[in-house]
Amino acid sequence: MKIICSDLEGVFIPEIWVNVAEKTGINDLRLTTREISDYDVLMAKRLEVLDKHGLKLKDITDVIATIKPLDGALEALNWIRERAQIIILSDTFEEFARPLMKKLNYPALLCHSLVIDNEGKIADYKLRQANQKKQAVKAFKGLNYNVIAFGDSYNDTAMLKEADYGFFFRPPDNVVKEFPQFDVTHTYDEIKAKLNSLI
Repeated sequence: MKIICSDLEGVFIPEIWVNVAEKTGINDLRLTTREISDYDVLMAKRLEVLDKHGLKLKDITDVIATIKPLDGALEALNWIRERAQIIILSDTFEEFARPLMKKLNYPALLCHSLVIDNEGKIADYKLRQANQKKQAVKAFKGLNYNVIAFGDSYNDTAMLKEADYGFFFRPPDNVVKEFPQFDVTHTYDEIKAKLNSLI
């Protein structure tokens, strides 16, 4: 029995924080796990920037409401779901992801959550589990699933290593250079071809 695990941002939807940066003009929010490998360092920087500029959860969710899935993403996701179970493992937050999941026909998603204060500011974040992508794959393997995983960033590499088979989708050159052991796909047709050979 096989199960597929994938990332969300950069795979099926655009990077949320990049869109927030573009809408607000705050370039410091452009950084993602494609550039910074330590998630806690990245989130600490994001929270500092949000506080400095007085941005609240609603400012971010207003931007998220305008985000659409990447071209071809919904069709590709539906194609995968007709052939295998897929679980999206993301380092985003439930509060961000809800409206996006509707646009993707509600796939299964495991992610983190935010701590919101009485004024609607993002005070902190709660990891569902440290290194949750790797741990989820490990748990699925413990249930006797053969796991195929794909993603695009530093925070996906532990998941890809833990999976029975892992590959990249549209990763930046710096990530490819550091992890040459993983095959690279660039289009949804290439993902389909890869999965057809594996499931």
